[in-house]
Amino acid sequence: MTEVIIRRTEALSGEIVAPPSKAYTHRMLIAALLSNGVSRIENYLVSDDTLATLHAVEAFGAEVKRNKNILEVRGVEQLKTPERLVDCRESGATLRFMIPVAALAPGDTTFIMGHSLSKRPLTPLLQSLRQLGVKTQYQTGELYVKIQGGGINGGETTLRGDISSQFISGLLFACPMARRDTEIILTTPMESKSYVQMTEGILNRHGVKVFISEDFRRMEVPCSQNYSPCNHVVPGDFSSAAYLLAAAAITSSKIKIKNLDCNTRQGDKAILDTLKQAGLEVKTGEGFVEVEGTLSNPINLDAKDVPDLVPACAAIACYTEGVSKIYNAKRLRYKESDRLAAIYTELRKMGADITIDEDSLTIRGPCEMHGAIIDPHSDHRIAMACAAAALSAKGETKILNAECVGKSYPMFFRDLKLLGANIVDGKFDR
Repeated sequence: MTEVIIRRTEALSGEIVAPPSKAYTHRMLIAALLSNGVSRIENYLVSDDTLATLHAVEAFGAEVKRNKNILEVRGVEQLKTPERLVDCRESGATLRFMIPVAALAPGDTTFIMGHSLSKRPLTPLLQSLRQLGVKTQYQTGELYVKIQGGGINGGETTLRGDISSQFISGLLFACPMARRDTEIILTTPMESKSYVQMTEGILNRHGVKVFISEDFRRMEVPCSQNYSPCNHVVPGDFSSAAYLLAAAAITSSKIKIKNLDCNTRQGDKAILDTLKQAGLEVKTGEGFVEVEGTLSNPINLDAKDVPDLVPACAAIACYTEGVSKIYNAKRLRYKESDRLAAIYTELRKMGADITIDEDSLTIRGPCEMHGAIIDPHSDHRIAMACAAAALSAKGETKILNAECVGKSYPMFFRDLKLLGANIVDGKFDR
């Protein structure tokens, strides 16, 4: 277990290149697997989660060549049945995207998942697949799930839109290769729409068409489509960069983050609006974001479409003046941890005046923040948020199990230190 100690830091400065997008790396790998030919993925993210997806696509027959920061993925016309268990580790995207894809293989596939992932919702996706003719074996809380191969019949399927957008993305990857057209009907409004839009964009790049209604409640997927190979450059990740931006905001610093495209479909670029709302000056240009200024105004965040920003915004709110509210955040209770409870517990240890209810956080700032021993609950975003909060807290903060940032941003502590954060101990480049 790696422990990182963070001490009060007067200011950050400098430039950092944002890490590649985790969400896009997952999607590009899966589309490449399903394409009959070679796809190139440049500037891909190497993290615990994306490695799980990389190994999964290899298990289904993709040939992957690594050349520095480029992956050459030779997809297959017919998926191979994996010879052994497919280990998704703690990656929800790997599991939820690959389960529908596994139904296209000729034989049965068994996935294994980590302890934390086994607690996250999965049954709605399996019920949806059963409506499309796919047999599955799974008991809630088990570490294994078995998917029968042989193809997807297609037809009509219904599922909720407010549990995980990854369920919908998984179906969108696989159903273009179903025997009949598929209609996906959501029984509740879609949350995290931008992630489904990202999936749609990757499908389109590979020559696959899906039709999504304006309200995101109905999706039509024509059958018998073929994926075509495509070359990609993975954009920078706003979800990860948000935690560096939070650190700059909390320390009233000026920093520049490169490799960020504000025209991206990534919903988490909304962090820029939150920073402006809090009183910071935000400058954007071709491939960069620059922030400076001092936090003043409280923030008001609707987390429905940006759940991954909640820990960062909660940390920021501790240093603003007034009452900040983060709401529509119930889905955070089904992330790597009960993320809503975890951020409440850990920020409160540090002196935050914070209250919690079923789906929201209320923070009365500015708070008298002080060092504490932080348990990130094996959640990368809790570790990063508390690290940012620690930079202007009195004393020192120790973050236990800090290696959990490897799930999405293995270089986080290294990059934070390069910007001038007073960090001691721990490993910064995994």
